[in-house]
Amino acid sequence: MRWLVTGSAGMLGTDVVGLLRSREYDVTAAVRSTADLHDPGAVRELVEGHDLVVNCAAWTAVDDAETHEAEALEANGVVPDILARAVAGTTGRLVQISTDYVFEGHATTPYAEDARTAPRSAYGRTKAAGEEAVRAALPGRHHVVRTAWLYGAHGGCFPKTIARVAREKGAVSVVDDQVGQPTWTADVADLVVRLVEADAPAGTYHATSSGRCSWFDFARAVVAAAGLDPAVVTPTTSDAFVRPAPRPAYSVLGHGALERIGVAPIGGWRERWEAAAPSVLR
Repeated sequence: MRWLVTGSAGMLGTDVVGLLRSREYDVTAAVRSTADLHDPGAVRELVEGHDLVVNCAAWTAVDDAETHEAEALEANGVVPDILARAVAGTTGRLVQISTDYVFEGHATTPYAEDARTAPRSAYGRTKAAGEEAVRAALPGRHHVVRTAWLYGAHGGCFPKTIARVAREKGAVSVVDDQVGQPTWTADVADLVVRLVEADAPAGTYHATSSGRCSWFDFARAVVAAAGLDPAVVTPTTSDAFVRPAPRPAYSVLGHGALERIGVAPIGGWRERWEAAAPSVLR
């Protein structure tokens, strides 16, 4: 089985490529400097001969997307469409990585995979457009995999920032009114591979840790793992920490689709963080 991973130099893409190679799969790792994903002809050549394409390429600067939505749409909506149309001309399948931001973020129970999308930010709108493009072009040969609150060893992320600020300043305020599921990129990579190896039906799946917590809760766990006193983390509110793009107050995703096909969801966020912390905070 031959795999193509786009966005392979990013935090998630690096883990996907590393895992696949550790399992001795044949992997093409595509990066921006060598693969023009905006050129349909080049993309057709790129995907030819691959059985699986995992699209980790994306515009992930959530706040910048508010003032650069057209550019974000190119990366998050147009590129998935080009990839899906190219894969449609082969016998392969496409895994499209998506996000909790496609939801409104005001729920009180976990979002099901088929819940109505209602993005409130430019980033969310562009990622929702990518989902729809993939479903339309590859109705029977796609996996849309939504994840959220990602952290990992390969790139900047919330735990690294919190640990650094706590060490340098001795105090850090973190919002406690946004709830979600901190998720390790290595676990998302593992779930993507398990979905494919299980020959999962086409459709949408959620790749987040189980359970839930606030950013404040997670920050305290991060600081503790860094060997610092969790008391240096104090709570604040979203109203006191306004960002250009609205953040979902509730980003908890359900895992019913995984459970229905017998694929185990990712474990609890705290146990997974404890496993990840040595590599993320090194």
